[in-house]
Amino acid sequence: MFKIAVLQHAMAAEIDANLDTAERLMRDAAEAGARLVVFPELQLSPFFPKRRANAKQDPSAQYLMDRTHPALKRLSELAKAHKLVTVANLYMSRNGRRFDASPVIDADGTVLGVSEMVHVAQFDGFWEKDYYDHGEGFEVYDTAVGRIGVVICYDRHFPESWRACALKGAEIIATPACNLAHENLDLFAHEIGVMAMQNSVYAAMANRCGNEDGQAYAGHSVIAGPDGALLARAGSDEQILIAECDPRHRLKIARKAGWLAELQDWLKPGAEGPVGVS
Repeated sequence: MFKIAVLQHAMAAEIDANLDTAERLMRDAAEAGARLVVFPELQLSPFFPKRRANAKQDPSAQYLMDRTHPALKRLSELAKAHKLVTVANLYMSRNGRRFDASPVIDADGTVLGVSEMVHVAQFDGFWEKDYYDHGEGFEVYDTAVGRIGVVICYDRHFPESWRACALKGAEIIATPACNLAHENLDLFAHEIGVMAMQNSVYAAMANRCGNEDGQAYAGHSVIAGPDGALLARAGSDEQILIAECDPRHRLKIARKAGWLAELQDWLKPGAEGPVGVS
């Protein structure tokens, strides 16, 4: 068994200030016995997609970084120093394209890969298509605590996102998120529980909190077990939310449910699939 920690916090306008917060929370989570930490969406900046993009004044440009950026190096160093598998979330560039992206860092500081948001929102308060390109799929990473998939914020509303990770062997799915205080937070919490249950995984949704330019972010991060139980739920303020993760318990539930095994059978080449599925 090991502990998962969701690091729920508010964001400042400066990257360095947010990195200082990350350092403090990672240290405290490690001291509390955590081995995996998950950060909220866009953890090093204000939530700039709140507003439509403006070519004359782009608030996002100062936060855009690639895999060589010093901020990612510092997060990797912190992961190594505290022996923490770390799911971060940054505004990142790749081959001239921009993404809402989650570097997954192993406990030795190695960046195992970067997951990019696939489904990109575009509505009031979330003008994300003004800033982000679509990612190309879902990846699962072998880490010191097991196989981790990443489903970023809006992606979580599409069950196929979770199933793609589960079919690749995910044991834990991390969800950096940005939920507003006036949204249906109970529904969101139960959504995480249902997706965890239907895919036999542990699920950790890390949300922003605090107020930014008149907008209140909700907090109320959630950790759910592979049976769908809500193991821990945060309040509205900064919090290190912790729950126990038992890989053997997850495997027992997965074997009993049998859903993934059945899907994997009919997804094999030549399989006819269950009635009604083509």
